[in-house]
Amino acid sequence: MLKETIDPLSLQYENTRRYFTEFISQREHLLPYLKPQKTPLLLMDLQGIKSRYIEVKYHFSQFKVYYAVKANDHVDILKTLAELGSGFEVASSEELKKVLELGVKPERIISSNPVKPMDFIAYAYEKGINRFVVDSFTEVEKLTKTAPRSRVYARLVVPNEGSDWPLSKKFGVDVDTALDILEYAQSKGLIPYGITFHVGSQCNNFRNWLIGIKKASELWQKAKLRGLRLQMLNMGGGLPVRYTYEALRIEDIAYYVKGLLQKFMPSLPHELQIEPGRGIVGDQGIMVCRVIGKAKRGEENWLYIDTGVFNGLAEALGGIRYPFYLERDGELKEWTIGGVSCDSMDVVARMVPLPEPEVGDYLYILSAGAYTTVYAAEFNGFPEPEVLCL
Repeated sequence: MLKETIDPLSLQYENTRRYFTEFISQREHLLPYLKPQKTPLLLMDLQGIKSRYIEVKYHFSQFKVYYAVKANDHVDILKTLAELGSGFEVASSEELKKVLELGVKPERIISSNPVKPMDFIAYAYEKGINRFVVDSFTEVEKLTKTAPRSRVYARLVVPNEGSDWPLSKKFGVDVDTALDILEYAQSKGLIPYGITFHVGSQCNNFRNWLIGIKKASELWQKAKLRGLRLQMLNMGGGLPVRYTYEALRIEDIAYYVKGLLQKFMPSLPHELQIEPGRGIVGDQGIMVCRVIGKAKRGEENWLYIDTGVFNGLAEALGGIRYPFYLERDGELKEWTIGGVSCDSMDVVARMVPLPEPEVGDYLYILSAGAYTTVYAAEFNGFPEPEVLCL
């Protein structure tokens, strides 16, 4: 009797090889840039971003799409989305300036940052932005002073289990507190506008949307009984992309959400909103870096590259597992990948299957389109990745 065994290293690496091959075969215009003289280099596929935006719009046909600028704020990406008619979600004056400079009208811009600097509120209000999220009485008071008669939407707290980048502990309130905040906002001359929640970035758990919509429905009904006439439901971001594992499909999430809305909010809000960031750009980028060193430390094989968690790969600190690909054949080993800086925290990944590399080899990091350059700094004097949008 033959005993079949599965080699997890080979399986993981073959999945990554297949991912790399598919990614490049569908983007042949990137081929000339895969072996640049200067690294690290982030390659972004603008056509892929267009296609993903159109896919989101198609499946979430009842929703207005507001791209979360924080995911990747490169001007070519913002311009591409602006030309497609996208709205934008901004959190700071600098993000807002970038969007306004592209000629985007204020009615296509919202701010879902629950705690906003006063100078940002004043600048946004001066430019005609008048839709802001709140999740505290203090934020209501700030808006009352700086942006009178603005429209406000309350952020509910929902579970983030199954999300690779949970958000729930920092922001959001329960249903009754949200109701009190909206009522307080009305008493201060602001306009209670709607409700929002966030299931967590890179969400692969349908249940989070279930609980979010159920809570939103409960708040909607309670607000109605208090005489508050809400208009809008915003479901935040959370659309996942492929990393070392497959992600929920946009089509399936949209189908599920539509069913939940029919069940819990059969009389739909006047306006539905969604704020994808990672879901638009995350798997449309590939980071090209190079091997700068390797070592054997105890039982661990260490590989060092010319970027790191401080220079573009900060999400590795929070649990995001990027796929790594090396164009070599040979026996696979498990590698711990260290970043370029001399800080001991600068560890990009562990247990990464790769064939034996050599110093100078190109290493490709897939699904690096979101939260890379926007997180990057020149810590230790090492540069942020250059970006090419093609």
